[in-house]
Amino acid sequence: MGYTRLSLAEREEISRYLILNRSFTDIAFQLGRHASTISREINAHGGRRYYRLCRAQAEAQRNARRRQRRRKLDAPVLYQLVADLISLRWSPEQIAKQLAVLYPDDQTMQVSYETIYRYVYVYARPHLRKRVVAFLRRRHKHRRIKNKEKQKTSPIQDYISIDQRPIEVNDRKIPGHWEGDLMVGARNASAIGTLVERTTRYTIIVKLKGRDAVSVRVAFEETFNSLPDDIKHSLTYDQGQEMAQHKEFTKNTNITVYFAHPHSPWERGTNENTNGLIRDFLPKGTDFNKVPAAKLDYIANLLNERPRGVLNWSTPKEAFSKLLR
Repeated sequence: MGYTRLSLAEREEISRYLILNRSFTDIAFQLGRHASTISREINAHGGRRYYRLCRAQAEAQRNARRRQRRRKLDAPVLYQLVADLISLRWSPEQIAKQLAVLYPDDQTMQVSYETIYRYVYVYARPHLRKRVVAFLRRRHKHRRIKNKEKQKTSPIQDYISIDQRPIEVNDRKIPGHWEGDLMVGARNASAIGTLVERTTRYTIIVKLKGRDAVSVRVAFEETFNSLPDDIKHSLTYDQGQEMAQHKEFTKNTNITVYFAHPHSPWERGTNENTNGLIRDFLPKGTDFNKVPAAKLDYIANLLNERPRGVLNWSTPKEAFSKLLR
């Protein structure tokens, strides 16, 4: 026979037997219950000394109502929509904001990002949590704030410091200023280039033939030369040796290169954040020589079609397209 919850009559009997100082085992025998059931009941409602029928019944009914209360993400339609967007690697905040845009008059189809996180980390069953967390950016078993990753840089000669970068670049009001970096693959044997426009957060992932300065310069030149002149003014980079031919790059593209200070990844914060997003799709240890350019374009397009809070929940693609008109 399956377990049934204690009734009011059974709680009355428990209260009476406690007054008679009967043991938990004896009470369980009289009621035809397991001793552990009686023990849990009494300990949950004041213990042997303070157990009272009325309070125990009221607390049991209140707990039953809580168990029966449906959480918002228990709704199949909303849950499936949220799950689909998480599988596209949208963050819970992006999902919440987009739902508010798509369903402005339907509260049943809106949910806060905290509710999404809580559902994943608190209410979801372990196998479901593991599957969903795999699509979140950090894939942590528990919610936490991670310290910024350190980035190794190498000195480079005869460069223009970020200290000389115009104010218009810093305030992001004028588009056409980019941040760049290299992401290195398995055993340092391959790499891809990442370029992010600072105002729109539009991302381009560049297929590279090699990590050397010539390969990087040529690939970046081809990428920038395919863009209109009015949206390519400067490039902020770290002091990696792959940008050793920065003067020739500037001559061929008319793009000024500014170099960040050593060990200062926050000076290219937009690019650092974007690299983290790309790592969701291309984790450390990936051999970039085996990743086709079409897949890199696909990943960049996924990122460019995500709504961003910094863009008032427009997408980088939408913001960048306005610059091309």
